[in-house]
Amino acid sequence: MKAATDPQNLTERIADEIRSKLVHGEFAPGQRLSEAALSEALAISRNTLREVFRVLTKEGLLVHEPNKGVSVAVPSMASIIDIYRVRRMIECQALAQAYPMHPARAWMREAVETARQQAAVENWAEVGTANMAFHKAVVALADSERLNEMFSHLLAELRLAFGLLRDPHFLHAPYVEMNQHILQTFEDGKPAEAAKELHDYLVHSERLILGAYARKLSESGHKLA
Repeated sequence: MKAATDPQNLTERIADEIRSKLVHGEFAPGQRLSEAALSEALAISRNTLREVFRVLTKEGLLVHEPNKGVSVAVPSMASIIDIYRVRRMIECQALAQAYPMHPARAWMREAVETARQQAAVENWAEVGTANMAFHKAVVALADSERLNEMFSHLLAELRLAFGLLRDPHFLHAPYVEMNQHILQTFEDGKPAEAAKELHDYLVHSERLILGAYARKLSESGHKLA
């Protein structure tokens, strides 16, 4: 087992921490990251932070530009389409083939209840975070550590795509009830039907995000990528 002081272990831990911040919506697409401020906030050296930046840049979550520094990536239209293609392949299969009494069902239920509570007080950013937790729980139904790790990286990219939409209420509100309905269908012993509902849900979500992306580019005067 790696020691806590192992440089590689520290790099992985800090990379996970920044991914978590992305998933929770703490960084916005295009936001510049101050090396000095972030290294101080994370209590790590600048050399360690630069290694973390290299890891996350390779994953497509950050962008390094000469003489400009590091900023949070802005997902391209092609990457958004690919994210949703992968989501449909992983999530729908995990749900369709899962045992309705799988332990991850409790995590799905907890995420749904958290989303409903946060929606009641109109805390839409936290509704979005609960939505991420719901889909992470869906993938956990597959009992694959490799899929869990891959999906955790994908969630960070997904949250950046969500950040393109300026109205979190418009983005997240419809899925509170949709998640509830998918969960109920699954708990009723109809995993294949729940997977079909999830597929349609993901198609709807993809169209919403792509529409927001197109509007953002149109407003900025850029062509679609």
